[in-house]
Amino acid sequence: MPRGERPLDVGDTPLLRFAADLRKLREAAGNPVYRELSRRSHYSAPALSEAAGGRKLPTLAVTLAYVAACDGDTEVWKQRWREVAADKEAPDEPATESDAPYLGLSPFRIGDADRFHGRDALLAELREQVAARRFVGVFGASGSGKSSLLHAGLAAVARDEGVAGDGPQPILLLSPGPHPLEECAVRMAKLTGESAVVLKAEFVDDPAHLHMRIRQAFAGPVDLLLVVDQFEEVFTLCTDPVERTAFIRALVAAATAEPSRVRVVLGVRADFLGPCGDHPELREALRGGQVLVGPMSADELREAIMKPAATAGCSVETALVVRLVADASNQPGALPLVSHALRETWRRRRGIAVTLSAYTATGGIHHAIARTAETVYDGFDPKQRDVVKQILLRLTALGETTEDTKRRITLDELDDEPAVRAVLDELVRARLVTMDQGTIEITHEALIKHWPRLRSWLAADRDSLRAHRQVADDAAVWESLRRDPDALYRGIRLAQARELADSALTTRERDFLAASLAAESAQQVAVRRRIRLQRVLLVVLAVLLVITTISTVTAMNANQEIAAQRDVVLAQQVADEAVTLRTDHAALAAQLALVAYRMSPTRHNRDALISAVAIPLRGHQQDVAAIAFGPGGKLLATAGFDRHALLWDLSDVDHPKQLASIEASKDTIDAIAVSPDGRLLATGGRDRVVRLWDLSNVTGPMKLAELTGHTDNVFSLAFSPDGKLLASGSYDNTAKLWDVAARSELRTVTGHTDNVKPVAFSPDGRLLATGSDDMTIRLSDVGDAGPATVLRDHTDLVDAVAFSPDGRLLASGSDDQTARLWDLSAPGKKPLVLSGHTDVVSSVGFSPNGRLLATGSYDHTVRLWDVSNPGHTVESALLTGHTGAVEAAVFSPDGHTLVTASDDHTAQLWETDPARAQVRACQIAQPTITREEWAKYLPGVSYQPPC
Repeated sequence: MPRGERPLDVGDTPLLRFAADLRKLREAAGNPVYRELSRRSHYSAPALSEAAGGRKLPTLAVTLAYVAACDGDTEVWKQRWREVAADKEAPDEPATESDAPYLGLSPFRIGDADRFHGRDALLAELREQVAARRFVGVFGASGSGKSSLLHAGLAAVARDEGVAGDGPQPILLLSPGPHPLEECAVRMAKLTGESAVVLKAEFVDDPAHLHMRIRQAFAGPVDLLLVVDQFEEVFTLCTDPVERTAFIRALVAAATAEPSRVRVVLGVRADFLGPCGDHPELREALRGGQVLVGPMSADELREAIMKPAATAGCSVETALVVRLVADASNQPGALPLVSHALRETWRRRRGIAVTLSAYTATGGIHHAIARTAETVYDGFDPKQRDVVKQILLRLTALGETTEDTKRRITLDELDDEPAVRAVLDELVRARLVTMDQGTIEITHEALIKHWPRLRSWLAADRDSLRAHRQVADDAAVWESLRRDPDALYRGIRLAQARELADSALTTRERDFLAASLAAESAQQVAVRRRIRLQRVLLVVLAVLLVITTISTVTAMNANQEIAAQRDVVLAQQVADEAVTLRTDHAALAAQLALVAYRMSPTRHNRDALISAVAIPLRGHQQDVAAIAFGPGGKLLATAGFDRHALLWDLSDVDHPKQLASIEASKDTIDAIAVSPDGRLLATGGRDRVVRLWDLSNVTGPMKLAELTGHTDNVFSLAFSPDGKLLASGSYDNTAKLWDVAARSELRTVTGHTDNVKPVAFSPDGRLLATGSDDMTIRLSDVGDAGPATVLRDHTDLVDAVAFSPDGRLLASGSDDQTARLWDLSAPGKKPLVLSGHTDVVSSVGFSPNGRLLATGSYDHTVRLWDVSNPGHTVESALLTGHTGAVEAAVFSPDGHTLVTASDDHTAQLWETDPARAQVRACQIAQPTITREEWAKYLPGVSYQPPC
């Protein structure tokens, strides 16, 4: 019988609790003997017994093997081990920061050259380029070590022996910041003793003056080495394109003018190579002079890890070197993560040994920064945490098409309060933030990338952050102009700024907004006073005028009012007549509608004008059920119950031509779609088959394939934005996704409990919206067959769905006689109900700019809605003219033409712009309205044909 396990020592330490819980895990597994655990885990029985002995912490590998052999949760125990390891590896006394051989997040500076290792080959390449050329760009990803290479490598070599090795040379190091010419002038002034104000004025006046100033200051045989680190700041922080261009021209001119006394080296983040290429002079200067900074090789990493420790009298455990090389080798942007993890590991060292267990306790290169930042953040009280958030948000420049970057600010942008200073001191002590000569910046962009809390702050409301950044900049300008009232906000800018959270503002920014509000209030008071005075004067003048002309004015006003009222009533009557005449007397209807609109340009008469000049497409023998535009809007496809699909040429939208007629089904056609590239046509209907047609020859399309699988009527079709997928909705309660290239079914989308009617892809192609007779809409992930999002609010069958062009809104139409607008950016928010139709809302469609929504109904009308402000959607037009139910409504790609399909066997082309509708009316107006027709419809109005 095996002997019992040795009792644990008395105490309540994390290590003893860890061992006790391991023993409990073994008991829960049935108390297998250690020989059995050894067989399961492939570790020796003594090693497993010692793991639960409580005398020392086992390795992570042994711990996980023990847990797995006892059927425990390895992920839970991995975290438990790291917590105990962190407690065990914490140093008894704080390490002396100044003795650390590793810099953490801070980049290497010239004074750190003795700790800069692993880049000998790259430094030699850079020296060769700089010695041979006067303008060189150093490109690399954030965190690749560009700044360290330029400072501790190139600049240190230039200071000690010269880039070419022929003697020390002068160095000028700068980062552009928001005002690169000013920064250049300040740095040059320090180097030459000249006035920075004078130098800046010269550089602004003519960027070529930089070349002259350098020649004047360095007339000897040795060139100045001008290093511009973080050159991407000219794009992220400098908002003045004129100053940006001037700075670039100054650098290029200084390096290329003859005779030049400077060698310029730029350090640029690799994702800003494109913006650099937008400046022709910079593009030419960099041609052939680029050095790419990539990840360190395994040998270079070993050198960068071991040599600084050896210089400091420490040793690095071989297992730690192997682990670090494995974690970071060939990974771009990993160097600051490695440096920070090594610094934290060094702080947890025992004696002179830097160990793998200490490295593991830090979280490794992927978690060390976040763990350090979270530890510092957790050490603050709630008010201090708010200060941390505001400081770090101010220190981040939001990227538009690039990643977010760090931003340098001056101390005076923050409140000079004890609470702010205390938080700032702690962030600096933790090396998360760097202070230098009155400026503050995040020590390295790796903090932005790898601290989840900061990333979530930045993602929360980027528009508000940009607005706040603008307020901070404008408040600084206002302060610099001695609080000039002309620099205050007014109108829309002030209204937008008022929405910013007060807690995010500094005292200066609050004073700026308060002064802006006070100035606006004073201006409004002055305006009201001026208006009151003007009113008094107008009243006096009006009284005098009335006294002298009262009888004449009374008579004239009476006549004019009677005439105006007559015109309003007559114009409305004529407009209604025009709509009824347009089917049989198009020219007369167009002219009458135009006259009515010009007599009284009301919304009713405008809608009548648009309706009167609509162009019918006749060719189907039965109901027209569906329509689809080709790319560019020149091709239109219509589908009808007569089993035919018709193709129309809309190159001249006022004179459409039928191109082809395809017998596309054995039964009625309910659905039609054109691929985004215009090469394919898809049709579907009651015969349950989806057919694909080749549109290479639009006058004679050829059938390519038949897609089968639905067991009931195919009601709708939609191509994905990239044209690779085709979706179909069917009365068999499903939608299907088809691979267009393979002509095969990808998957069936289920979930609805009744007929699936409309289908629509989101603009990015990620979501598929389906509507159903079960009164719901489902949003399914195209790439994931997981649960769909279900939208419920309609009280009857859902007949139509459409996404807005930006994908933020979804419109739907229903048998409940309403359309609804769903805000997809606010899940759970009730949709906006659009009422007005008196029968089924059968179709919905957005204009290409997203400002208009068209809804078609079985009440024979089309309504246009202004949705530019979804919270205040209003009906903008009512279009009449169809004599049957409207089945479909689609805008052309240019947004000018709305096409509708109807049970009256026609499709209609509507010109939605009143100005263009007037032009179309005159194009239709042949023959010209006769005097007899004029007298019939416009009695008492002088004959004056409108065209």
